Amino acid sequence: MLMEIFADFWYNTGFALMEYGHAVMLLISFVLLYLAIAKGFEPLLLVPIAFGMMLANLPGANLMKEPLVEIMRDPATGDLVSKTKEYGGVLYYLYLGVKLGIYPPLIFMGVGAMTDFGPLIANPKSVLLGAAAQFGIFVTFLGATLLGFTGPEAASIGIIGGADGPTALYLTSQLAPHLLGPIAVAAYSYMALVPIIQPPIMKALTTKEERSVVMEQLRPVSKKEKIIFPIVVTVLVTLILPSAAPLVGLLMIGNLFRETGLTERLSKTAQNELINIVTIFLGVTVGATASAENFMNFQTVSIIALGLVAFAIGTAVGVLFGKIMYKLSGGKVNPLIGAAGVSAVPMAARVAQKVGQEANPKNFLLMHAMGPNVAGVIGSAIAAGMLLMFFG
Repeated sequence: MLMEIFADFWYNTGFALMEYGHAVMLLISFVLLYLAIAKGFEPLLLVPIAFGMMLANLPGANLMKEPLVEIMRDPATGDLVSKTKEYGGVLYYLYLGVKLGIYPPLIFMGVGAMTDFGPLIANPKSVLLGAAAQFGIFVTFLGATLLGFTGPEAASIGIIGGADGPTALYLTSQLAPHLLGPIAVAAYSYMALVPIIQPPIMKALTTKEERSVVMEQLRPVSKKEKIIFPIVVTVLVTLILPSAAPLVGLLMIGNLFRETGLTERLSKTAQNELINIVTIFLGVTVGATASAENFMNFQTVSIIALGLVAFAIGTAVGVLFGKIMYKLSGGKVNPLIGAAGVSAVPMAARVAQKVGQEANPKNFLLMHAMGPNVAGVIGSAIAAGMLLMFFG
């Protein structure tokens, strides 16, 4: 009798349910937690993602379990009705914010409220660098189609190259929701690992002389310009690409909250409480999609690899376009700021600043890099709108 009790207890523990795939995914989550906590690689993103991955791969916890719904006929009316026989896991319900495309625009609102668009307004040529860095999206889209992915699936994979997690999630939720898990993990993992992925590419494509270029100080931008900019961008982009409105519109209203000077409470809420809450929910549930059952297959590995290729190409093309501007300006533009054209804001701009200072301690590229970085955010949203228009 006692042995049966112990046997029943054992068979209901996670240890008994543990499989090889669970162990591998748990190990990956531990590595990501180490990188976030010990090495400081974007802990605000990587800690919730890695912990969500860990939770999803602890056997028996069932935090991402879908509800069990029974379809039955109402004896009174004869209509078919659904009845929930068993509720889902808590993370399943939080994940609905990703599947329904709610979290990404809210993240964009917070990003807009936190970001100064002044460097982009002061140096409009930055738009070209932001546009160039989106090249990886379309190259990877073509590569994914050659590997047998459908148009909507290839579009969702390619958008990873923009290095913008919310944009990738929004587009995928509209075009290929069955790929949300691997695309979400790839997009956010590469965003968090920007300090590891970008510097080798930047150094390989530039000389020390180019990296050492000290750029002239940007002109001051008036408050009127900063207020008009988000309004004009919203109207123009939405009229040209209505499908980009959810992302661009909320990005710009967040920025307008910041710049008016009359909506400080709204601005602080968008850039603090709101974005922090949504980041927790989004990060943990994105990580929780990386279960062993969903993750350890060839399709997922292909998506992760293609996402890395997309991000690397975007970084490389941004730097190469920066080199062109370096030549055309007579050596006044530091090509490193081209790498910030991917829309991982402000991470990519900080990496450009760090690599520039390694070459020249007197180099201060952060504000110059923020121009392409902001342009990259807008550019990735526009690219997503284009893909949604073609394949939605």
